[in-house]
Amino acid sequence: MELTQSQINEFNENGFLIIKDFAKEELCNNILEKAKSHLERKQAPIESEQEYMQVSDENITVRRLRQVYDREEVFKEWMTSDDIRPILKQVLNDTPVLTLAHHNSIMTKLAHESTRTFWHQDRRYWNFENDNLVSVWLSLGDEYLENGLLEFIPKSHKLDFSKDRFDDDSNFLDSNKENQELIKSRTSSNLKKGDVVLFHCKTLHHASKNASNEAKISFVYTVRAKSNAPIKNTRSDYKEVILD
Repeated sequence: MELTQSQINEFNENGFLIIKDFAKEELCNNILEKAKSHLERKQAPIESEQEYMQVSDENITVRRLRQVYDREEVFKEWMTSDDIRPILKQVLNDTPVLTLAHHNSIMTKLAHESTRTFWHQDRRYWNFENDNLVSVWLSLGDEYLENGLLEFIPKSHKLDFSKDRFDDDSNFLDSNKENQELIKSRTSSNLKKGDVVLFHCKTLHHASKNASNEAKISFVYTVRAKSNAPIKNTRSDYKEVILD
């Protein structure tokens, strides 16, 4: 599959693109089955809600499974899928390279236990020569505002922000008046199992806590353009897979 010129234009203009019914149901179900098993065991490495919110608590609520590429063959199958490679090449305008240092995660918002994901740009902790990176989000079930659907600020990937518009953890400040005006332009679209969202590493996005009675589980990984090398001796300088 390849994107139409209209879809490419939409991605370039808004900084994100939704592709409906992309991944097959069988693949999604197989991923979900394995993911639930790892989540139930709280199999390391993980990120917890407590870690994300920087609070001390003996209870551990899993927020994400980290480093999933090497956990299960079906995870690797999705991340290296031949079906999506032409699309990634189009949006990057280059050969895609799977960077395993960042994302490479099963994301979860557990019912009534999850916390909000603050407005942010994924680029905040990454170290590459430029910003030609795209994240791939796979919905493994229904995603809507009440259970923590991703919301985006269109065209925010084209904007340059001063440091005072972010907190010390590089979260986009809700209290900043300029930010408040920009956040009014937020947009979202409900997702179903198999839907994929592509978004630029500078596109502002966030998600609310899960107020539903069911866990929301998703899969996210990131690719860079082959010409956009990681900075040596940084966290981003890690194992990669060329998707040529």
